Amino acid sequence: MSRARIRLTTAAAAAALAVGILPASAYAATAPGAGVGARYHRQQAETIRQIPLQGAVNLRDIGGYRTWTGGQVRQGLVYRSDALSKLTAADVTTVAGLGLKKVVDFRIPMELQYDGADRLPAGLSPTSRPVSDLGLYGTLVGAIGSGDPVTQEQMLGGGRAEAYMRDIYRTFVTGPENRAQFAATLREIADGRQGPVLYHCTSGKDRTGWMSYVLLRALAVPEDTAERDYLASNTFRAAYDAQVRAGLRQSGRMQNPDLLIPLQEVRRDYLDSATAQMEADYGSFYGYLTQGLGLDLRTLAKLQDRMVR
Repeated sequence: MSRARIRLTTAAAAAALAVGILPASAYAATAPGAGVGARYHRQQAETIRQIPLQGAVNLRDIGGYRTWTGGQVRQGLVYRSDALSKLTAADVTTVAGLGLKKVVDFRIPMELQYDGADRLPAGLSPTSRPVSDLGLYGTLVGAIGSGDPVTQEQMLGGGRAEAYMRDIYRTFVTGPENRAQFAATLREIADGRQGPVLYHCTSGKDRTGWMSYVLLRALAVPEDTAERDYLASNTFRAAYDAQVRAGLRQSGRMQNPDLLIPLQEVRRDYLDSATAQMEADYGSFYGYLTQGLGLDLRTLAKLQDRMVR
């Protein structure tokens, strides 16, 4: 069997395994280093590789995770982050050391208007690839700007914030433009001619979190590991988000800033909303990759070949 054919078969099997339609034992028979990834995964949880900055709290290298294929996701190729608009001069130097060739910004124009453009090393410009937040940013600006506790409760309380987040996650799957933005990013990552890529949104947790979850599962990283990477935003963002709430309380703009917690956090329930929508619309994760995102087997094979060693 040719090398190209092996890669295509590997990509198809890996995608099938990622959605649970192939047992690990079946894939082990087709994979080099059979069973190594599964044994490693049982023995220890991989370290999440945060890159500390002063002006951003959620910059991470997505590499290092073991796959069910016995491989390991390469480090130094793909990074996920929150917005880079508040980077210090020292931060910009740190980011320059990553050797990035492309920065993808999932923020919508209103976010750029309020938060500012990315501060990046010389010669590097962000690619705007907006993914809809269903008006969440505008809702937040309006709620906080009102300064009215009753209005804020009516807009965000009583489970409304949580429902809003679930709706946003569903549109990651149902929105054609959203799917096109995620698909374009995956194709660029798969392109061997591209250098290291970083993608981000405002908080680096929802649009960026879904992008990372999809990428890791496409690489045959176990589902629970991809989920753990997604949930880790709560750890990295906790102190900063608490400071934001404290500042809103002290300024008098919110009597109950805890109304923001469902919007500041990532939750398994939100992720489940997206995956349930994915299964309803496409039958499986593999269906979402191929039908929803329009990725063919050759692209999936290139993604594996470039990202997994």
